[in-house]
Amino acid sequence: MKPDPENISPSTHVLKLPKAELHLHLEGTVSAETLSELSLRHSTPLPVLNNRYAADPSSGQALSPDDVHRLYDYEDFTGFLMAFKAVTERLRTAEDYELITYNMVRQLRAENVLHAEVFVSVGVVLWRGQDFEPLFEGMERGRIAAERDFGTSVLWIFDAVRHFGVEEGRKVVDLAVKFQARNVVAIGIGGDERRAGAEMYKDVYAHARENGLRLTAHAGETVGPASIWAALNIGAERIGHALHATEDRELVEVLAQRQVPVEACITSNVRTGCCGGLEHHPVRRLFDSGVMITLNSDDPTMFRTSLAREYQLAQDAFGFTDEDLREIARNSFEASFLPAEKKLEFLRRVDSLE
Repeated sequence: MKPDPENISPSTHVLKLPKAELHLHLEGTVSAETLSELSLRHSTPLPVLNNRYAADPSSGQALSPDDVHRLYDYEDFTGFLMAFKAVTERLRTAEDYELITYNMVRQLRAENVLHAEVFVSVGVVLWRGQDFEPLFEGMERGRIAAERDFGTSVLWIFDAVRHFGVEEGRKVVDLAVKFQARNVVAIGIGGDERRAGAEMYKDVYAHARENGLRLTAHAGETVGPASIWAALNIGAERIGHALHATEDRELVEVLAQRQVPVEACITSNVRTGCCGGLEHHPVRRLFDSGVMITLNSDDPTMFRTSLAREYQLAQDAFGFTDEDLREIARNSFEASFLPAEKKLEFLRRVDSLE
């Protein structure tokens, strides 16, 4: 089996199903057309991917949509990180972030995604030496306008880059605390698990928790179960990916018993090469073991997918029934960081679907 979400047509049931997206990177929602537009504003040389450039690397070369598709044609996780970096290099102003935020929410609502909790790569912004506050103002303008126009609610998760180090992670948490009253709900650690374990962030996560922030962590995406254990040990309430969890039976039992939400990203895991093929993805085994699974698109434009397509892929490739998908949709709201009354409101909408 080979994932081809571009050619998947979500069923009427999937499109009507109220859904939440809990593992979604703002920078990974930038369409080819929008990135091409941004490259006219901010041009910078592209990285070499697979021993070739995605486009003419000379300074001043704008990207066409075809160039962007080539940029997103990577062979492994490192190639994906380089492509992601190329996108962030073209996000420089408040207006840029306002544009991509508004477009993201519009696309979510088109697939009946009623709520999203969205990672923002604050660690990358700080690493680039940018002033984050005006960029956040642009994000907020985009969010407020889009929520007004489309009705989908958004909460922000400020993401640190684990291999940038603990001090840089602490700066991300401090910004999350500063803007907590403005729809910032949680912090997370992304980046390259192979270069930095979660254990080093124990004190950073404790600081975030003491200040009322919720805790997430990417774990078990590129390395084994030990990374997931480490994320749990520093207090992560949700686990992003957990691709390698099924290699440890005890870990799966703990995830199921504690009902720790797992943010499964099927197409992402296959496209980055972290999963050896669609047939090897553990999403069905985790679900059947009682783990609280949610489905997510991760970086949808970079993986040429969407949340509705991930739901349909789960049904087509793994035999999830309509009722299974309804349960997963319920999980997405139950596992959210929304207040209890908002969760109940959304859950009633799921349950009322005929």
